[in-house]
Amino acid sequence: MSHQIKLLMVILCFAPALINAQSQIPEPSLEFIFEATVTLDPPHEVGITRYGNRRIIPITGGSFAGPDIRGEVQAGGADWQTVREDGTADLVANYSLKTDDGVIIYIENKGVRTAPPEVMARMKAGEAVSPDEYYMRTSATLEVSKESKYAWLNKTIIISSGMKKGNSVVLRFYKVL
Repeated sequence: MSHQIKLLMVILCFAPALINAQSQIPEPSLEFIFEATVTLDPPHEVGITRYGNRRIIPITGGSFAGPDIRGEVQAGGADWQTVREDGTADLVANYSLKTDDGVIIYIENKGVRTAPPEVMARMKAGEAVSPDEYYMRTSATLEVSKESKYAWLNKTIIISSGMKKGNSVVLRFYKVL
């Protein structure tokens, strides 16, 4: 038997196992957790660094609400942005939430906001731009007391989709199932 036929026989022997493994891997879906409106102060422009144009945008407060959780965004955090040469912003926001039942949740939210140059120019000029004209997505890590009813947030993959709205951002957070 030729080497090619032997190789084909080996592949055919393992094909059912590979197909079966793929069918057992769950397809992820999303479950809405909450929407947050985060209010911001004007950016502090650090300037051009070795990584890009660095900006620090103070978080001044806000609110969040979902089916099973609600409360306030606490003042004192910030979004530490690096804007690349093409206008894409790398987002790293660190802040805290306080639920209506008094639980503090630390959040680190990393992501990207990007758009075609003409849309980015409109955003920079302060124009209201529809969120379907740009891409703003993040991956969030939430930390909360393991004794709280929200402890499940400590071991959950969370993503968000967002939009800029005046002096705030609106983010919708989802649990990846």
